[in-house]
This record gives sequence, structure tokens and C-alpha cells, in this order.
Amino acid sequence: MQDLVIYNTLHRKKELFQPIAAPNVGMYVCGPTVYGDPHLGHARPAITFDILFRYLKHIGYKVRYVRNITDVGHLEHDADEGDDKIEKKARLEQLEPMEIAQHYTNRYHDAMRSLNVLPPSIEPHATGHIIEQEELVNQILANGYAYESNGSIYFDVEKYDKDHHYGVLSGRNITDMINNSRELAGVGEKRNQIDFALWKRAMPEHIMRWPSPWSDGFPGWHCECTAMGRKYLGDHFDIHGGGMDLIFPHHECEIAQAVASQGDEMVKYWMHNNMITINGQKMGKSLGNFITLEQFFTGEHDTLTQAYSPMTIRFFILSAHYRGTVDFSNEALQAAEKGYERLMNGIEDLARIQTAAASDENTKKFVAGFRQKCYDAMNDDLMTPAVISTLFEACHLVNILIDHKAQISADDLKELTEAMQLFAFDILGLQNERGANNDAREEAYGKVVDMVLDLRAKAKAEKNWAVSDQIRDALAEAGFQVKDTKDGVTWKLDR
Repeated sequence: MQDLVIYNTLHRKKELFQPIAAPNVGMYVCGPTVYGDPHLGHARPAITFDILFRYLKHIGYKVRYVRNITDVGHLEHDADEGDDKIEKKARLEQLEPMEIAQHYTNRYHDAMRSLNVLPPSIEPHATGHIIEQEELVNQILANGYAYESNGSIYFDVEKYDKDHHYGVLSGRNITDMINNSRELAGVGEKRNQIDFALWKRAMPEHIMRWPSPWSDGFPGWHCECTAMGRKYLGDHFDIHGGGMDLIFPHHECEIAQAVASQGDEMVKYWMHNNMITINGQKMGKSLGNFITLEQFFTGEHDTLTQAYSPMTIRFFILSAHYRGTVDFSNEALQAAEKGYERLMNGIEDLARIQTAAASDENTKKFVAGFRQKCYDAMNDDLMTPAVISTLFEACHLVNILIDHKAQISADDLKELTEAMQLFAFDILGLQNERGANNDAREEAYGKVVDMVLDLRAKAKAEKNWAVSDQIRDALAEAGFQVKDTKDGVTWKLDR
């Protein structure tokens, strides 16, 4: 089993991954709030933790991956007096809130399938776990870290901080938070502006509500993940992940809820992916600058110059380390498209390589170290850009072998093929999007190109170099690479 090192946001450093109950791994990732079509910002956490899920399983762990669906009762970023986005949309469209939630859940699943994101082991919905959330609130109340106000329940952050440390994940200081909150006019039902809702009493116009010992209402946003994580992964589990924008307040509040209810922290490793930005600004629904995945796939958006396939999007996201920022631009996506095509060409071209009795020294050395070099990159905090770089090195070797400028044995070619396919397809989760229709099209291309090359060969035999060069240049302009080798002429479609 490989030694995986991951960056633990809680301790702000890379740590050797050591599961609580090896070889079993419990992993919880905050999933989408389903009140709109999935956009590029949804793709990054989904792909990031899909890579982690795939890799943990590959290196021998048994993984229970829980990714929640926030369907109703969600107050965006704990805006205690804010709108429930799903309920608001239901009113506008005169539908049941669950119709809205189901429609966009289906859309999210469709997008994830297109991106080849594996489904989680369990996908719990917030509305299906109201009882567990009420029990969590009861435990926090019983331990003295919450209070009731007008039928709502709030977490007493100042009291909790006296016994523990509120701000352990985000690095924030409660004194600074309290001082900043005093600048705000009034605290409403709360004792302190920094307190957060565990349960909210529903106003008469609120559609979705549940009975509780305190009022008919709904849970605060932070409760769902703590309650569902504990239900399916136990009081202590290995990994909790999500976007970096969730560190505060959401994940900070989750830690406080766990400690306040059970006496100690629930999660061993916290992992966070960085944001996708447009012109340096976070992409998201709240900012109105998002582009849906469907728009990327069809090209139907004013800022897009073309359509981009799901695998181009996946390759684009994997080309940057998950903790680094990724700034959207058409140029960046076009570069990702070319990179993806280059990799697919290299893997396809493996079948065209002619083997020799033995590999030359440089080829043998590269193949011998190729697989471990990819593992080393993955084991260093999922360094997918380094894996892609190593795969490109392999593509370069493939081109050299096709041009007969190097030699490779059958055994080494088998190892190179299996390792390239393992890391490109099984671990990075890429797929070859060309399919049967493209195969048929390329067969037709082949017949035409072969006929044209016969004409070029005739021109060369007649020493009509002008016509020969004209045919070669015309094919290149049309996207075909033609090479003259000592064994004859080779060509391929340069996608």
C-alpha cells in the first residue's frame, strides 16, 4: 500500500494519511445545494474528491464516501434572516419545493456522469435526516452550549470558546469576531452576533417546516453535515472535504457542533479545494458570474467562443493542483482541449508501435520508472499536474518509438500501455470521447488520405517535388500529420 501524504487544513501542513480503522476509510464531502443548474464551480470539488475516492480505493483502502444533497431549509452562508433559495424558487415557479430539489438533483447527477465522476457510496438528503439534526441540537442544548430564543435555538459561540477553541480551522480569533460584530446594528434574537442558528422557528409564510420541541421550523444550515456524517461514518471518521469557501463559517461551525455534542472532534483530516475564478473573482451563483456545465458543453454562453467537452473540463481542472486557484478563460480551456487530445493520441498510438527484441537503454530506464513516478506525484497530496506532465513525457516517447528513433520490447510496451491507461483512465478518470462514430469517420478518412498519399508517392517517383510538397502541405492544413520515414510514409489526424 502506498504512503499517501495529504494537506490537513486543520493543522495547515501535509500529513501522512493514517486512517482511524485501516483499511477502512470514512470520507464526507459537502455536496451541492440544488436550486439551480450545476456550474463550473460545482465541478471542481466533485472532481477533486472523485480523484481522492478513486486513488484511495486503488491503493487498497475500503472507502465509504458520503456526499450530501442540501435540498431545503438552507440559509446561504448562515444568513439567519435570509431566503431559503429552494422555497423561493418554488414560489416563483408555483411548484412544490421537492419538485425543484428533485429536478436540479437530476441535473447535477447528469452533469457528474458526463464528467465521469463516480457516484458516492451514500448520498443522504438533508430533509431525510431532520430527526438526526434535532437530536444533535438536543445534545448541544443539554451540554450547555446553546440557548432558546423565541422558538429558535442558537449556538453560544462565546461560551463554547471559553471551554474549547472556536476558530481552530479558520484561524480566526473570537475577540476580533466579537469586536467586528459589535459594529453591526442589533443582534435580533441572538445574544451575540457571532452565534449561529441550530434551529429556526418558521414564519407563517415558510412552506417547509417540521415539528420540534421548540417550534415548527427547520434546522440551521450547519447541522445537516454534522448529523449525517456521524450517522453514516460514526463519531470519528477520517476525511471531511469541500470547497475552501466552506472553511468559515460552515466547517468551523461543524467542528464546534461536534465537540459541543460529543466532547471531542469528529474529523481527523480536513481537505479543501480552491476556487475557480473569472478575472480573479470567485465563480458562483451568488455573484451572478457563473457558467453552467450545460453551457460549457453546448457553447451557448456569451463569454464562450466554442463548446467544450466534459473531458476537456475535467482535464482543465486536473491540470492545476486542487489547492491552487484556477482562473477561467477560453484560452485556458483551449489549451486544456489540446492537452487532452495530445494525451488521447498518445494512448491510441501505443497500438501503432512496433516492438523489438529489446528496449534501448533510455526507453528501458523511462518505462522502469514511469509507474512509480506517477505514484510519487499522487502520493504527494494528489499532485495531478505532475501526473499529467509524466503522461506527456510518455507521449513524447511514443512519438519517438513510432518514428523508429528508439526501440522497445514487447514486455516494456505492455508495461507502458498498462501504466498509461491506469493513470489516465482509472485514476485521473479521463475517458476517450471519440467513440464508434469517430472510429467509422477515421476509417473513411484513412481511405481518402491513403489515396492522396498514393498520388503524392507517384509525384515523388516522377520527381515532381512541387506537387509532392503541395499535397503534404494541404494535408497538414486539413489537420493531418504526414511523416516520411525510412520504412515508408506514416500519417495521423492531428485533432
